[in-house]
Amino acid sequence: MRYSATTVMMPELSLEEQASLLQRLGFDGVEWRVRRVPDEQRGKGFSEWGEHKNDLTPENFAANAARMKKVAADHGLAIAGIASNAPADDLEQVKLLAAGAQACGTPFIRVGCPQGFDGSRNYNDLYDEAVRAYGAVLDAIAGFGVKAALEIHAGTIHPSASLAHRIVSNFDPARVCVIFDPNNMVSDGFETTELALDLLGPHLGHVHVGGHKPVERAKDPLGTTIWGWRSCPLADGLYDYPRLLRKLKAIGFQGFISIEDFREVPLEEKLCEGIAYLKRLEACL
Repeated sequence: MRYSATTVMMPELSLEEQASLLQRLGFDGVEWRVRRVPDEQRGKGFSEWGEHKNDLTPENFAANAARMKKVAADHGLAIAGIASNAPADDLEQVKLLAAGAQACGTPFIRVGCPQGFDGSRNYNDLYDEAVRAYGAVLDAIAGFGVKAALEIHAGTIHPSASLAHRIVSNFDPARVCVIFDPNNMVSDGFETTELALDLLGPHLGHVHVGGHKPVERAKDPLGTTIWGWRSCPLADGLYDYPRLLRKLKAIGFQGFISIEDFREVPLEEKLCEGIAYLKRLEACL
């Protein structure tokens, strides 16, 4: 198995500091964050979803690609992928990301569907829109030699492996892949691990891991429990990670397992805890 971590977790570190930390903790790769800072987050200090010391954006990605490639190589890290967040209908941004990804030699850029899902629009309309948009994305980046990656995520029309597969199965797995995120599936879209990975087959490109567990928030007036979700260590969460690693080994998965942990816990502590747990599991396979 190969392990990486997303630098979305590391807003207060420079490029070199991120790579040095991951090398020291025994990681094999890095999933670089390349995103525009939302206007509402500017001037509010460093945060996962806001400003970053390592401020890689679609616009400066290609100019920084050689440095990113060298820093990763100097620290013994592969570039596992690009943690971008471009929607599929923003072809200008997607092409900037593809050019940077090609220059730094990474396998994929993360591209979302044009719209999320909140029930206000019919799923079937959103699906048709997503397939058209993804087709346009793949045409736009065809010459760059990188894949578009669709992440399984709550609040989208692809919160499960089967719904993500329904979109990407329209396209060649040499051009598009799925980021399997079972931590997201715990709260929305859970499917049996073996079934989900068998279905994805060659479209499986990358794996995200994190921890969540349900917590009782309140009771409604009729006595129904209202549940919420709390981030937690991988070992304490609802998802069965030993089962995941056994299946990934059985299918000969060659991609990266990338830690995403946004708890309010010191960064090094989270990363140490996560990779130590994954390596313990792997040693017992």
